[in-house]
Amino acid sequence: MDGTALPYRPCVGIMVLNASRQIWVGQRADAPGDAEGRGTWWQMPQGGIDPHEDPRTAALRELQEETAMKTVEVIGETPDWLTYDLPPHLIGKAWGGRYRGQRQKWFAVRFLGDEAEIDLGEPGTPNAEFITWRWCAADELAAHIVPFKRDVYLEILRVFQPLLRQA
Repeated sequence: MDGTALPYRPCVGIMVLNASRQIWVGQRADAPGDAEGRGTWWQMPQGGIDPHEDPRTAALRELQEETAMKTVEVIGETPDWLTYDLPPHLIGKAWGGRYRGQRQKWFAVRFLGDEAEIDLGEPGTPNAEFITWRWCAADELAAHIVPFKRDVYLEILRVFQPLLRQA
């Protein structure tokens, strides 16, 4: 199916940095029928923007829903929206077939809490996005991401590079 006529799903993403300038990544729960394909991929928190919701508000909401993190400070925002297209075998299947990919506004946040605050929820429940998490160095981030999102992740790393030096 050719998805070029489909719109992009409005979405936010969050790069969480700790005091050591490492990036929080979660290993995705590999649910059957996952909108972005199956695999043992890692990613930063992300999610959809509700109708009439401000992207910054959506980012903080999604971060809390997916990780329980709320002790954060927003330190950056991508100036532009970034997009990625789904691979052809997922177009028409992911997100009810309504989107060709995602249009994302990314935010960088500094984690100021204790790691005990991080709670991924019960594995296997419908809302559990991740099965485990870890901190990773910026230079290893892109290697662990589902291939069709890598260009977006590389752009996020480029845009937030000054923050990675001073986090």
